[in-house]
Amino acid sequence: MTTTLPENPTAAVHVDQDAHVEWEQWHAARERELATTHGWLTPVAYLPLPSQPAAFDGVPGVWWADEHGAHHKRAADEPGAGTTHVVAEAGSSIVQTFVPEGRTGAEAEVAVELVRRTGRYALRLRDPRAAARAAFTGVPTFPYDASWVLDAPVRWYDEPRPAVVGAARPGLVHRTTVVGEVDLERAGRSVTLQLTGGKGGSAALLFTDEAPGLAPWRVLTVERSSDPGATGSPETATVRLDLNRAVNLPFAFSDHGTCPAPVPGNHVPFAVAAGERAPR
Repeated sequence: MTTTLPENPTAAVHVDQDAHVEWEQWHAARERELATTHGWLTPVAYLPLPSQPAAFDGVPGVWWADEHGAHHKRAADEPGAGTTHVVAEAGSSIVQTFVPEGRTGAEAEVAVELVRRTGRYALRLRDPRAAARAAFTGVPTFPYDASWVLDAPVRWYDEPRPAVVGAARPGLVHRTTVVGEVDLERAGRSVTLQLTGGKGGSAALLFTDEAPGLAPWRVLTVERSSDPGATGSPETATVRLDLNRAVNLPFAFSDHGTCPAPVPGNHVPFAVAAGERAPR
């Protein structure tokens, strides 16, 4: 399947050029977001919380977790005092910032992110002076290619189907929902892939493929509202897949990501030479 272009060749050129410019702007915004002060280039540690109060090197106070949440107590707190934080499974929240001893100047604060994965709490430290951020010069990509903008047949499920998938970090799993399936076709080869629930009513296509120089898997956001067949019959429904916008998940940039893996079977048996390549 390929993008449907106007019959007028000149109009088709303008469509491709406009789409290319829009993609370049989107990609630049994506890189700016990655490089923010406590963005996905800044994690430097992932620290599972024990069941009893314990200190972590360089992190103020003591930390522990139980069935009531994650607890933090500073050295100056009175006996019995402290703070309790609760985040939902698969959620996270910045609960503290601190300046490491001896550090001065701009962007000195380290953020303490509390995460909960597979029922267990952990701290993820985000340091704006992380080596990955300091060395960042951009995310490598394949050249923009309009032929990777596909109108693909899609079948949305009446009800989401629960699924358990693996994670980038060993020992963790993610509970997700499968909301539909889409047919991806290229040069006479096709595969059916499952779509999982995404943010704000969107869906997520997590997949692996045969292209060289990639992170272990990538993700493409699929906007259900853009489905031109949404008001038609399920047999004719399609969804726009712009694979030039397939991106790396946070684990591709950091050893401290906990990202969900694709649903088993979501492998494309050919090279998807579009979107982001491995950043390291």
